[in-house]
Amino acid sequence: MKKIALTRKNAALVAACLLFYLLVLGCAPVSAMSSSDSSSTSTAAAEKSKSKRAIHLVHIDNIISPPLASYLKEEIQDASTQGAHLLLIVLDTPGGLELAMRDIIKDIINAPLPVVVFVSPSGARAASAGAIITISAHFAAMAPGTNIGAAHPVSIGLGGNSDKVLIEKAQNDMVAYAQSIANIRGKNATWIEKAIRNSSSLTAQEAKEKGVIDFVATDVAELLGKLDGKKVELASGNITLATQNAPIITKKAGLRHRVLAALANPNISYILFLIGLAGLYFEFSNPGAIFPGVVGAISLLLAWFSMQTLPINFVGVALFLLAVILFVMEVKVLSNGILTIGGIISLVLGSLMLFESPEPALRVSLSVFIPALVLIVLFFLIVIYAALKAQQAKHINGTEGMLGKTGEAIGDIADKGMVLIEGEYWQAFSPQHIPAHSKVVVVAVAGLKLQVKKK
Repeated sequence: MKKIALTRKNAALVAACLLFYLLVLGCAPVSAMSSSDSSSTSTAAAEKSKSKRAIHLVHIDNIISPPLASYLKEEIQDASTQGAHLLLIVLDTPGGLELAMRDIIKDIINAPLPVVVFVSPSGARAASAGAIITISAHFAAMAPGTNIGAAHPVSIGLGGNSDKVLIEKAQNDMVAYAQSIANIRGKNATWIEKAIRNSSSLTAQEAKEKGVIDFVATDVAELLGKLDGKKVELASGNITLATQNAPIITKKAGLRHRVLAALANPNISYILFLIGLAGLYFEFSNPGAIFPGVVGAISLLLAWFSMQTLPINFVGVALFLLAVILFVMEVKVLSNGILTIGGIISLVLGSLMLFESPEPALRVSLSVFIPALVLIVLFFLIVIYAALKAQQAKHINGTEGMLGKTGEAIGDIADKGMVLIEGEYWQAFSPQHIPAHSKVVVVAVAGLKLQVKKK
């Protein structure tokens, strides 16, 4: 019983270390929503006292997801409440989910203050959903060296080769939606159709020439100079922008939004799913360990939350579950490793199929995928090996468990005598004379007497 308890403690420690390592590994590629510190209430009050109203600036350099949509909604409301002159969104995104994109666009179009989207810095992009978000702003701008486009819709849940009729319907719906947005903002509706149907992309200068954006600016200061004096039509009436040398308040996402954004990252979702399956498997294989089961259940719930915001292939999820079933069966059924091999194959195939998207940002990074998969396979193999070894070990109880144990002769031992073994006195005998206080070892058990010899 002592050996079993020790094994469970060690396994719980291994599970905790695995959780820590994988989460650190997966968090590495995740970028924050904002790179600047938010202003304090006193700073905001001081800025509002200046002759020009402040400009609220937010950085978005993540995938378009429901947590991000919620964050931007709050920032628009906050900017309006604090009397900001306009909200400037500095954007760099590979795209994301359609529903989140529609929520963001709805909030921008109905915003009570001007919203400007600036694709920046050089090297940034407004791809896929980011392209339509850009043209939905009151003014759209790009920095040199950026690009916009590739807005072809991606099916979610059924895989990239799902029913062509459904894909065509989704594409037509997206074209009509994007063109309506372009018409509202006076942008090039013909090109946005090409971006959706043919994944067309444009550089900053090309986008300006084709009427997709309003300005090309190297930085925020230059953009604000070009915006100064421009008129904006809002629901409350027309206003003239006064942005030249206007004070800027850089906003930063709170802890809640940063956590939710991290959970919407496919790397984090994949790692949480692996940890959840490993924890529950260990708990089912070793009932009473508790800690791995708790960690596994929490990780699985967080993974399911994350997967609601990502393009999931449910065949991949099914392969994951099959892998766990095969690993459990390996412990219960002697298959000479066949079930284990099948479980590893299912785990690898499930990992490859779990996220299906042409966008790298919506797939698991190889730098996370390979080490995480290797670690989780090793974890399963170690647990299976320990369980099989425990099953094959001899279970010795009672007096038979005394064989090979050492002790001390209380007195001289010949035909009979007494020995002290592990704090217990036993009757003993030996075919040879053993002096008192000699070290002895048990060689046989006869009823309740031990046959010993001098060590």
